[in-house]
Amino acid sequence: QVQLVESGGGLVQAGGSLTLSCAASGRTFSDYVMAWFRQAPGKEREFVAAIRWSGGSTYYADFVKGRATVSRDNAKNTVYLQMNSLKPEDTAVYYCAADRVVGLITVSYKYAYWGQGTQVTVSS
Repeated sequence: QVQLVESGGGLVQAGGSLTLSCAASGRTFSDYVMAWFRQAPGKEREFVAAIRWSGGSTYYADFVKGRATVSRDNAKNTVYLQMNSLKPEDTAVYYCAADRVVGLITVSYKYAYWGQGTQVTVSS
């Protein structure tokens, strides 16, 4: 049973930084894509960033390019999302997702496994 547990969310001032963690368990993830999505109140869930566990290729949404870094720690089976220069519009619940994704990795329906989410609130 795949389990994804996010942590690291919180309240931060605009311009600040946060690092979110996603601890993965239940199988080996070497052939998986690990992704971060976010959902703000009243908005659809949107892709933020992703990393291929094998090879470490990374992908970013345009709105976080240059402000975010997605990485993984193989020994800890954990994926991280470091975000800098945070803006109030980054306020959302951030979700970790995982699956063997073929094709587009930016669409949420491609992921079967999801964490419970962690709230990020950026104050102005």
